Amino acid sequence: MLSFFRVNAAYQLLVLLVILFLVRIPVLTGNTPLLIPELQWMLLGEQLSKGFGLYDGIWDSTAPLSAATYSAIHWIFGRSGSAYHLLAYGVAAFQILYFNVIMSRQNVYAERNYIPGFIYLIVLNLSFDCTTLSPALMATTFLLLALGTLLKQLDREGMKDELLEVGFYIGIATLFYPPCICFILWAVLALLLYSGASFRQHVMNILGFLFPIIIANLYFFLDGRYEAFSRNFLAMIFQIRQYDLNDFQTLIAVLLLPALFAVLGFLKLIKYGRYTNFQSRVQQVMALYVGAALLSIGLMTFLAPMQFVLFSPALAFFGAYFFELYSRKRWIQEVSLMIYAIGSGLIFYLTLMPAFSNSVVKLEGLTVKPVQLPAEIREKRVLVVGASMGEYLDNYPATPYLNWNLARYDLENLDRYGNVINILRNFEQDLPEYIIDRQNLVPKLFKRIPALGRKYQEIGKGIFRKV
Repeated sequence: MLSFFRVNAAYQLLVLLVILFLVRIPVLTGNTPLLIPELQWMLLGEQLSKGFGLYDGIWDSTAPLSAATYSAIHWIFGRSGSAYHLLAYGVAAFQILYFNVIMSRQNVYAERNYIPGFIYLIVLNLSFDCTTLSPALMATTFLLLALGTLLKQLDREGMKDELLEVGFYIGIATLFYPPCICFILWAVLALLLYSGASFRQHVMNILGFLFPIIIANLYFFLDGRYEAFSRNFLAMIFQIRQYDLNDFQTLIAVLLLPALFAVLGFLKLIKYGRYTNFQSRVQQVMALYVGAALLSIGLMTFLAPMQFVLFSPALAFFGAYFFELYSRKRWIQEVSLMIYAIGSGLIFYLTLMPAFSNSVVKLEGLTVKPVQLPAEIREKRVLVVGASMGEYLDNYPATPYLNWNLARYDLENLDRYGNVINILRNFEQDLPEYIIDRQNLVPKLFKRIPALGRKYQEIGKGIFRKV
């Protein structure tokens, strides 16, 4: 296998795409569980395509460019999980090919071949949740573009004004996935320590980063939605979060092999030591990338393998060194690559099996659980008071309160007059046909707003129907 990917031939690009397709056949054929984030993105896109405003007409913390993407997907495909997986395949294919191209074009390794692309392919398929069109996956595309531009600059005797692009790509990535904000530190330090960039060029890098973010802020300000944008998006970026220990168990199980080979590759390149000045600088720049990626963990809304796609370029970069450097015992590298590929593939397919997922990987908390509802509640506009999402599988969201983490600020604080006014206004604009109360808050809500209570009758425990 290693010898095959050492061949520097154009047809290897097609081989990588075919392998990616074969690996993802179960996903592309729709044989994977629906993820809670996927359903949230579908519902968000659905509401936006109906004309509801982001952050005010629908309360959600998804970044603006990701939300716009999900809206476009719904407009074209409707509520389709297959569309997310198919588009994710296209994004993954681009990343694999682009990563291999920039590594070969800039002569980052001792020889030009397709091992980096193959390692990147493995890293992108560590768990079935990595195969959907997540904000992290889309943002990583722009981080790769920033990396490609940065490497071109480091390889030149004189720095060019393309440094504006580096910051711009990171700014775009941040508007897809907010934890990417940490990578501007990576770009600044890389240019400061390993380039001859002038002060003006450093300023251009920062301005390139700020430009799309300022445009986004200006857009919501001029549209009269800045308060909602600030409350539901900006304020959520640096919110203190608590993570479940099961999340770390999942990450260890999924990331163990790629992290191990990346560390071994890093140690091997230190021992080898015979590199050009440019290659040494690239290695140091990628070490800084790892630091920025580690910082981004603190800004992640939840921990799951799909969020760690941001680490893919670094894991593939250092992992490839383990197989790139020549050894007297080449069969060891061949066997190691087989273990890496087969072991990672085995973990990937095992995550699709409920028994394995429940006992080892702990992804059951990430999948949508169907909920038993009365037969009449189907294709209706409903409001779910609580964190449950299964009620929306066959129904449509009503009111802006889709994201419970945001909605609870209104619905759990009914003693505040301003909150009660907000709730009444939001209900009047989009009155749900059914309210499904999972937090026992609706009785208190109806006491605070009697006019709203008279519009509903309870037809079951915690289920209210509009009369």
